[in-house]
Amino acid sequence: MEQAVIAIGSNLGDRLKMVQKAGEFLTHISQSKPIKSSIWESEPIGGAKYTFYNAVALITTNLSPGDLLRKLKDFEMVCGRKSDHARWSPRILDLDIITYGNLVIEMDNLIIPHPEYRKRLFVLYPIGEICPGWVDHTTSESLGTIVKNAPGMEIKKTELKW
Repeated sequence: MEQAVIAIGSNLGDRLKMVQKAGEFLTHISQSKPIKSSIWESEPIGGAKYTFYNAVALITTNLSPGDLLRKLKDFEMVCGRKSDHARWSPRILDLDIITYGNLVIEMDNLIIPHPEYRKRLFVLYPIGEICPGWVDHTTSESLGTIVKNAPGMEIKKTELKW
């Protein structure tokens, strides 16, 4: 079994409901109770037009990274995400594998650690809540260093509950 950090984002429809549904789904597929961050609200990036609700969850899984990715993408589709969406477009639900144990994977459809996580305060701040001693296992950089080097953005912690 491995621990995996999953990032959750939604900026269409009932964003809170989507984060909550994702939390229920992750609880269902995790071998132990997931550790969940606060829900954060962040400005859109790229071509997205609406603010996001974001969070991360630490799950324990016996699924392979590829099987986990398939389950996450299948769940996104069940929730209404279109398979032909443009990159950075608005989305009802986005689930990304940020890390999977200490694995480093570089395949066409799966890169772990997630290639963009170091640039995303909406992933980094929630990771800091649930994994305060976080160190990037590929670079040995502390979370504090990674956050300092990340591009700035508007982001705030909400009082919303999973």
